[in-house]
Amino acid sequence: MSDVLPHSAVTAAVDARHWRVLLGTLRAAFRTPDWATGAELVARVARAADAADHHPDVLLRYGQVTVTTSSHDVHGLTQRDVDLAAAVTAVADELGLQAAEPAGEILEIAVDALDIPAVRPFWKAVLAYDDVPGDPGALADPAGTGPAVWFQQMDAPRPQRNRLHVDVTVPHDLAEERVAAALAAGGRLVSDDAAPSFWVLADPEGNEACVCTWQGRSTA
Repeated sequence: MSDVLPHSAVTAAVDARHWRVLLGTLRAAFRTPDWATGAELVARVARAADAADHHPDVLLRYGQVTVTTSSHDVHGLTQRDVDLAAAVTAVADELGLQAAEPAGEILEIAVDALDIPAVRPFWKAVLAYDDVPGDPGALADPAGTGPAVWFQQMDAPRPQRNRLHVDVTVPHDLAEERVAAALAAGGRLVSDDAAPSFWVLADPEGNEACVCTWQGRSTA
């Protein structure tokens, strides 16, 4: 139950109406017709999580509930997450709830750095972020709402590009649509050499963003 599963195996095992693998987590979003129904979904997910002794992050907003699960003890996805996803899906089906825009996306801020140990403490302090267990190159919002920050090692200065960029991790089956929308909105493709793991895009003034998926990565 604690063995880390490949993202492809998790994707194949969960209900594709709702669940998507995003940045090492498993996420679903459900449309709710009113606040009371959203609260009922949250309460029933909480009971299912207690029964499984495996607890997801749950975000209740008017009109939508988002459920995100991962196995923090092994820093990945396991059968526990697959089983919990099935339990949550059963609750959503009993309540007659449909999927929201599949799973949404996860935003990260990437900092290119020549000396990560020198740069990282500044960002930790100015954001009041926490360390990420098992990942010394990352920082996380303790409230769980802000974007993660990660540090990309540079071997030499690269004045041709900004030192900060945004990574947007999206469901693997929506990535090309997201890239196409960005290009149609005036962006340009910098590189698709690593697609479908990620596409590097830029706005008309050269500010970069990467559209990322789990595909093509070591955990696939």
